[in-house]
Amino acid sequence: MGSIGGFEWVLIILAILLLFGAKRIPELARGIGQGIQEFRKASDDIKKEIDKGKDEINSSVKDNNETVKEESKK
Repeated sequence: MGSIGGFEWVLIILAILLLFGAKRIPELARGIGQGIQEFRKASDDIKKEIDKGKDEINSSVKDNNETVKEESKK
């Protein structure tokens, strides 16, 4: 048992050609590519929202720390 060799790849490709036909493969590849692109975009949007929330929390904590320092000086 190991990684897939050259002969196995040839069999996989032939099976795909038999199942889907040569005309459908580009359509399938395009659909997979669009799905990956949408997934990456959604992932980036989530990362941006998390960073935005983190920045808001850090700003709020900083403001609170400054307020506490000012009040402790009084």
